[in-house]
Amino acid sequence: MTQQIPSTEPELTGVRNFRDVGGLPTTDGRRVRHGVLYRSGHLAQATAEDSDYLASLGLHTIFDFRDSADRGLDGLDVALPGVRNVNVPLSDPADGTEFWQMVRQGDLAQLRELLAEGRAANRMVEAYRTIIEERTAEHGRVLRSLADGSVPALMHCAAGKDRAGLSIAVTLLALGVERDAIEADYLKSNAAHRRYRVRRSEAAVDGYAPEVMELLSPLFDARVEYLAAGFDSIDRRWGSTEAYLSDGLGLTAPDRDRLRDRFLA
Repeated sequence: MTQQIPSTEPELTGVRNFRDVGGLPTTDGRRVRHGVLYRSGHLAQATAEDSDYLASLGLHTIFDFRDSADRGLDGLDVALPGVRNVNVPLSDPADGTEFWQMVRQGDLAQLRELLAEGRAANRMVEAYRTIIEERTAEHGRVLRSLADGSVPALMHCAAGKDRAGLSIAVTLLALGVERDAIEADYLKSNAAHRRYRVRRSEAAVDGYAPEVMELLSPLFDARVEYLAAGFDSIDRRWGSTEAYLSDGLGLTAPDRDRLRDRFLA
């Protein structure tokens, strides 16, 4: 069944959270071009019609930020003709495997112990901090690839909100996009037609009971405090966005210039 989504967006059936990041404003009065940077959830369940639409975008590179555990669960992306697929895992498949098994299979008592009293949201905050502070080599690699011509590009993870959300945020910071605009785009992942479908095992005792879904909600929400934790890590560890980009990610002034030339109007 086709998703009910605004007419300004493509009606993708098997791909969640797809959108063009174009139009966002920069601090110097420019805007991100349309048709050069896209974001989404994984492409493993793309229909033939979805694939035709994605192929029509003229993509150069798809950056898949899932780890091997994610790819094993959801499957590999559909192949698009002439498009380069680059896997850049932003999480360790050994880290949290048991946690996500519990999310999918645990009963209500187990989920309360794991997620209640703010523990789920705290886990997300720490995950965002970790990705910013420990995945600098990966983010630097992606930005240099974009600067060198890997555009148009699509960035995705599983749901398209956390690892892809941070990678999009880092890219937009490098382009000089205002943090408020980055936040507004990030929060679009909460729209009903974009949200990742929670998957629980058929054997899970409490299935999709209301309290189970409430406990799981922080894991599948895009929340201001999550992205703010990532920005805070940049400010605390590097002192400024500029220092993060140069000292943390290793971007040079020519790298930044090439990025702006490719992405900004």
